[in-house]
Order: sequence, then structure tokens, then C-alpha cells
Amino acid sequence: MSDAVTRDAVDEFMGQWAAQRTDLDLDAMGTIGRVLRLSRLVNTRLKEYFAQYDMETWEFDVLATLRRSDRPLTAKALASSVMIGSAALTNRVDRLLAHGLVTRDSVPGDRRSLHIALTDAGRDLVDRVVEGHVQNQIQILSALEGTDRDELTRMLRTLLISLGDTR
Repeated sequence: MSDAVTRDAVDEFMGQWAAQRTDLDLDAMGTIGRVLRLSRLVNTRLKEYFAQYDMETWEFDVLATLRRSDRPLTAKALASSVMIGSAALTNRVDRLLAHGLVTRDSVPGDRRSLHIALTDAGRDLVDRVVEGHVQNQIQILSALEGTDRDELTRMLRTLLISLGDTR
């Protein structure tokens, strides 16, 4: 089907707005609406995948961050990497500790800082889960050809950088 015939859910509410407010330039609303809907749909697919392992998305995020860092991280560095506050991280680390997936130890010479590290069980779990996770992501993006996917990546990176999402 051509793009002229195929309509998505955003087209419907954009048409409604266009009929009610002919004075507004709605292009940005359509783009942001699609980004938000896409985010929800992708998150649903990710949750469905992780549920096979009795795992929440946030659990994978924390475990994967520790795994790819390949070293213990301070709570502050871990919270920054997974984009949550310190109180939320404490709760999440407590839950992962209870499952034996991470350890939390004092940083020598700094009583206020803590190092979070993967246990062997945490490392094994994330290594098992990440392979299917990568395949799931490939499947989610399968509607895009290689050059389209590359262009989408470039455009999303540009937007993220413009909004201050840099390291």
C-alpha cells in the first residue's frame, strides 16, 4: 500500500484537530504524537519479551547497564545512566539484591558512596536475556529498510542532542 492510502491512528486525531482549528500548524503535533505512540508500542513489546523471564524492563535496564560497564558503578553513576532519581534507584537495587542479582558495597574511602555490581547470577541472566532482546529489537524495526533505519537513527540522535541528551 502507498503512504497516501495507508493511515495510522495519529492521522485520525490530526484530521479532527485540522477540522476544528484551521489556524494551527499541526505538523509538529503529528510528529510528536507518532513518537509517543511508537514509544508506548515499543515499550509494550519490550515488556512482553522480558515477561518471559519474569523480569521488568527496568530490571533489564539496571542489569544491562552494569553488564556493559563491566565494572561496579556508584549509585549516582548508575542512576544517571538509567535516567532515574536516587530514591527510585535505591528501591530498584533493593529488589535486585533480594533476588541475588546485584551486590551493594561501600566505596573504600567514601562512606557516602556505594558500588553496585552484578553477581554471577545477575551476569548470567543478563547475558541470556540480551540475545533475545537484540532479536526482538530487530523484529520491531523490521518494517524499515537499512537506509531508512539509518536515517531514522540519525534524525533521532539529532533531536536527542538538541534536547540536551548528551554525555
